[in-house]
Formats: sequence, structure tokens, C-alpha cells
Amino acid sequence: MTDPDFPSDLPAARVAVLLSEQLASADPEVRDAQGYTAIARWTREGRLDEALEWLGDSAAERLGHPEVQARSFAPLVLRCVLDRAAAVPGLLAERAVRRWYAAFTAWYPAEPDTRGWDDSLGWLHAVAHGADAATAFARALPERRTDLLHLCARRMTAPHTDYRYIQAEDARLARAMTGILLAHGLTAGQATDWLTVVTGALAGGGPGPVPPWAFNTFATLQALPLHLVRGLAEGGVPPHADQVAERVAAVLRLPSPWLA
Repeated sequence: MTDPDFPSDLPAARVAVLLSEQLASADPEVRDAQGYTAIARWTREGRLDEALEWLGDSAAERLGHPEVQARSFAPLVLRCVLDRAAAVPGLLAERAVRRWYAAFTAWYPAEPDTRGWDDSLGWLHAVAHGADAATAFARALPERRTDLLHLCARRMTAPHTDYRYIQAEDARLARAMTGILLAHGLTAGQATDWLTVVTGALAGGGPGPVPPWAFNTFATLQALPLHLVRGLAEGGVPPHADQVAERVAAVLRLPSPWLA
């Protein structure tokens, strides 16, 4: 895959429209290798600054698109836009970020198609892409950090799925939650309160096969302590890592009572 050259003969607004069309394509070469690769690079380089708010609005609108590949790539665009805004303070109005946040939080736990990969459509990865966007929103709206932890918990425990995480979705969620927990200012209670969502979802469980949503929850919780103990390459270990890990271990003793 080669880096695309920016079409300097076109205004940024026109380029943004063309990229948004590609990001809804059912062809993974057009959507991923071309559209997303271009938008990630050109947004980072500031070439699309004039169209940045429009890009965010169009991505938020695609969260309601009838086709899964269009929905699942929209959070990646939101992450790119938010990362650019973080690099250049004042570039975006906060009201725009809050507008996108409302659309994102309504979509993420409700997305019905959570497959990581499709042989025809290629990468879908709504769970992983949404996790990346959640981290970016936590940086942009720090007062929403605890809400975003709860949102990730609602995503992993969402019962309307028959898909078990097999494309590293659990690790991507664990990375996102660790990134959110890295923020200073959270109390131990705020850092662990999201686990009430998990324990509430598991409260009605009984004997029998583990449903996909419970498998996904346990897989994510198993991935999380490694991220908490080792920390992230950029950011290190969260302030309340030990308290969160201990609460997670208490939940994991449900399927694994042999844990110390």
C-alpha cells in the first residue's frame, strides 16, 4: 500500500466529499486501502482542516447508514478528526464535538453487526473502531470519561449479538479502556464504577452454555489486566490500575473460581 498524493487541484471540501463516498463503499480496496488511508494521512497533515467539521458531521451521519461497512468505518473518521483537533487547539468548536458524541454514544452499544471480518466486505470491526473513537472522545471531552467507560461496558455486554470476538476486539476494547483510565483526576470509584454494568448483566446467568455476549465480556476482562499491569507504550500505567484489576478479578472468578 502506497501513500496517496493529495489532489492539490481540488478544494479541501471537494476532497472531503469524495473520501466520504469511498468510506461507504462495499469494496474494501476502495473503502480501506484508498479512502481511509487517504483520510487518515491528510487529516493528520492538516490538509483537510477547512473541511474538518464537515467530515465529522458526515461521519456521525453515517452511523445511521443502512450498510454495515459505512457505519463501522465512521468511528475511524471521528477519531482522525478528534486527533487533529487535539493537535491544534481551537480548530473545532466544542459544540461540534458534543454533536458527534451524542451520535456515537447512541450507535456504539446498539450496533447489531459486530463481525470483525467479512470475506466480501473485508474489515468491518465496529467494536474495535468504536473503541478507538471512545478514546479520542475521552481526550476531547474529559468530563465524559466515566460515561465512556460505562459505554464500553455496555458494548461488551450487549446481548443482541451472535458473534464471539475473534479478531482482537477484546484487546482493542481493553486498550481503549486503559487509555481512558490513564487520565488523571479520576477517583478510584470512578475508575471502577463501570463494572456495575458488567455485574448487572451477569447477574441473571445460570448453568448452561456461555452466550456470545458473556464470552465477549469475559474475553475483554481477561485482556484488561495485562493492559493495566504493563501499561500502554504511550501513557504508561493508569493511576488506579491495581484497584481496577482487583475488581476485574472478582468478576472473573465467576467463570474461573480457581483464581486466587
